[in-house]
Amino acid sequence: MFGQSIRRLEDDRFLRGQGRYMSDQAAPEGTLQAYFLRSPHAHAALGGIMLDAARAVPGVQLILTGADLRAGGIGSLPCLPILEAERPLLIPPRPALAQGRVRHVGEAVACIIAETREAAEDAAELIEVDYTPLDAVSTTGAALAQGAPQLHAEVPGNLAFVWRRGDAAAVAAAMQAAAHVTTRHIPNQRVTCAPIEPRAALALLEDGQLTLHLNGQNMHAIRGQICAAMGLPPEALHLLAPDVGGGFGVKNVAFGEHVVLLHAARLLRRPIRWVAEMAEDFAASAHGRGMDATARLALDAEGLILALEVDAVSEMGAYLSSNGPYCASHTPATALSGCYDIPAIHFTARGAFSNTAPMEAYRGAGKPEANFIVEMMIEAAAHETGRDPQALRALNMVRAYPHRTALGQQIRDGDFAARLDECAVLADRAGFAARRAESAARGKRRGFGLTCFLETARGAPGEWARLRASSDGLVELAIGTQSNGQGHETSFPQYIAHLLDIPITDIRYVQADTARIERGNGHGGARSLHMGGEAMRQAAGVLLAHGRSVAARLLQCMPDALHYAAGRFGLPDGRGLTLAEIATEEGTLEGEVAHSVDLVTFPNGAHAAEIELDPETGEIRLLRYTAVDDYGRLLNPMLARGQVMGGVAQGIGQALMERIAYDPETAQLLSAGFMDYAMPRAADLPDLRVELREDQPTLANGLGVKGTGQAGCIAAPQAIMAAIRDAVGADVAMPATPEAVWRVLATGN
Repeated sequence: MFGQSIRRLEDDRFLRGQGRYMSDQAAPEGTLQAYFLRSPHAHAALGGIMLDAARAVPGVQLILTGADLRAGGIGSLPCLPILEAERPLLIPPRPALAQGRVRHVGEAVACIIAETREAAEDAAELIEVDYTPLDAVSTTGAALAQGAPQLHAEVPGNLAFVWRRGDAAAVAAAMQAAAHVTTRHIPNQRVTCAPIEPRAALALLEDGQLTLHLNGQNMHAIRGQICAAMGLPPEALHLLAPDVGGGFGVKNVAFGEHVVLLHAARLLRRPIRWVAEMAEDFAASAHGRGMDATARLALDAEGLILALEVDAVSEMGAYLSSNGPYCASHTPATALSGCYDIPAIHFTARGAFSNTAPMEAYRGAGKPEANFIVEMMIEAAAHETGRDPQALRALNMVRAYPHRTALGQQIRDGDFAARLDECAVLADRAGFAARRAESAARGKRRGFGLTCFLETARGAPGEWARLRASSDGLVELAIGTQSNGQGHETSFPQYIAHLLDIPITDIRYVQADTARIERGNGHGGARSLHMGGEAMRQAAGVLLAHGRSVAARLLQCMPDALHYAAGRFGLPDGRGLTLAEIATEEGTLEGEVAHSVDLVTFPNGAHAAEIELDPETGEIRLLRYTAVDDYGRLLNPMLARGQVMGGVAQGIGQALMERIAYDPETAQLLSAGFMDYAMPRAADLPDLRVELREDQPTLANGLGVKGTGQAGCIAAPQAIMAAIRDAVGADVAMPATPEAVWRVLATGN
């Protein structure tokens, strides 16, 4: 069963409209509705909040402000990373409701709890807030400029941290000795995760315990963050999630709304439901990327890379989200050398506060930014020195494994050069000149980009899993990782069916419930099959070892005399016991494991994009897209390919159209919904050719698998932008909208 492309079991109920998302959950009797009043200002002093008229609206039960939370002992939302930085990470308070000042458009100022959503919205219209507008900054450059408006008294100059890695002296010496140095400014624009299901939650008090139903993707971590803000022990809060309609990182963390809902439920002793509007999520959840880098790449006379220097400033937003600083420092550093043997690297990362929404992990979380930098630098260096980009990449690729990068990452496996060569052949690079000529004959320009990627996939280390066989013949799998659309309901039982040699239909899958899942690290960092699969493998070993021991005792034989197959321990004389029969005799048969594996896997590959543009309008058509990737062994090739395609689509979206935009003067959000924020549609994408290679299994887990969840999103932007650069003949920044491309063609910059 390992290696079979089994169709997703969960799709049957999804396609029949039987998915169980937060909005589908039947609310308990007496459930109240919550609505959040949000700041229309990017930066303002917060004076009095007049609530009398709003409280008089029929149906209103409670209105909470930041002052109420402070009086109720509610503290700040935590930021998780501890950076060993040259300038230590400064973490200002992040209240669940604004206190004293609002610092970005959409920041929650009050929460209205009423019998109906309509009553809550009516009451919100009657709240009068005394705002005193302040100067705002919306970019890192403006935020770090001398005399810029200060967001937090605790953070002088709006500089959250300065973090460095690498050998600055070695890089400086290499630059001095180089035959050629390429310098580029490489922005990576702010985007949003835009999961199809906005954030939503239901808070209630059950038998003295607070419970929160939410569409999150990391129950135990979110519980820990909420408990830290509320001063609760973990056992005082029960978290669980139904089906989750996409996450991509933004649903990995707690938000102020979660804290407010729980506090209100505790005060009113009634259930409270909140469902965000999409505009709320655009303005007030969290965004991703947002790194502005200046890079230098040194080459010798033969084209060998000598050194890479990167100085990057990342947007933190108005507050630090739980993983934001880590995504701008540690994670890009792990992938900054890409697939290449770069002897010396120096990386400086800075984080800047601005009057914008907080920044959080978004599919790849720093590794897309790192790969984009190194790939675009090699592309630029090839053009500047008159070298073939593919040949320059091949010349500098890692070829001996294990390989330790200049920033200390140990790459254990791969065949990067083979992936590059295969992709060039499958994308028919050799025939591109003829296709380019055909486009030119029609007055169009055609471009070809062939680039690489390297992911460092692990996420949070360690994972927990439990297998429990029961007398009814079913086996329950409970695990601490979590699906938000990846197909775990299929792939995880598929793996257990393989390990236990039983039908996949005999497995019950349990996730996302802190009452039933002892611990776990949810999903993020392409970790689920790497970490979760290893936990399942070990738990199955424990269950089978226990079952063998019990069967030997009950059958009065030596354990080694038993043969296991098809869910049954048997003897040569025909006697035997099934897992269900052993569970019946013993009352239970379990295998439980909590491992602490912290090894990284290295998904990698090469992607090729071919585009055609109209020089009169700047319009780009993506004609062909080819990927040749290495994810180690494939449990379910169809699901793996689907994950890659989804990631590629998101990467294409960032390259061609997606951008969160703020007004540079007022920091007002200009892209507050899908009317102003373009997303890729089916018509924007060609057939994606994705070829997967299994000849480089990893030793980082017992399955030999590498993470697939983020790779497409990491790989696609540079392939698209290299193709555009090839067609335009000059650098174009993401997103390469028709206007942006037309301006470069018209002005040369």
